[in-house]
Amino acid sequence: MQKVTVNMVSDVVCPWCIVGYQRLQEAIKTLDNIEVDIKFHPFELNPNMPEQGQNLREHIMEKYGISEQQSAENRARLVEAGEALGFVFNFTDDSRMQNTFKAHQLIHVAAKKGLEEEVKLSLFKAYFTDGKDVNDQNVLVDIANAVGLDASEVEEVLQNGKYAQAVREEEAIWMQRGIQSVPTFVIGNQGIAGAQEPATLAAFITQAVTQQ
Repeated sequence: MQKVTVNMVSDVVCPWCIVGYQRLQEAIKTLDNIEVDIKFHPFELNPNMPEQGQNLREHIMEKYGISEQQSAENRARLVEAGEALGFVFNFTDDSRMQNTFKAHQLIHVAAKKGLEEEVKLSLFKAYFTDGKDVNDQNVLVDIANAVGLDASEVEEVLQNGKYAQAVREEEAIWMQRGIQSVPTFVIGNQGIAGAQEPATLAAFITQAVTQQ
């Protein structure tokens, strides 16, 4: 059995990141005798997003210079892509873009316990499916508790920012490596940006095995 590490640089409020993750899972199902270890790395789409967040539709229109109709069409495409992969996007007129720095600190804590994947997926679901505020400490503590982390420890870490600098440093490392958009999958010596199709991801994973 060959083993390959897939480094996934992503943000929990990035819809194409969960689509990309689900497509990666589809790719993994097609591989023979290859074990894939997924490592998650932080990236903030909006590091300067205020604590209260911003209306999602308003934010997307401002950031990308698109019309309300184009924004609605983009959301419709995401809903369709999610349905094909078994993930539910529930966009509403009240959906908000949120600051994710605390969420990345929670993922950092979870990684120390081997629970980063469970936390990452819980954050995606909380934000996109359940419409929760992933910048709310109570929401984050509830997610931590649900996956088996020590809730009081997580609450303390989020309050005192124990891992804030570590997350900032890791973000900087990946940006210095040229990553400017997410999702980006780093497989072997290759960086693949975007929510690629399963066949494409499978091909890169197979290639990485041959180069080991």
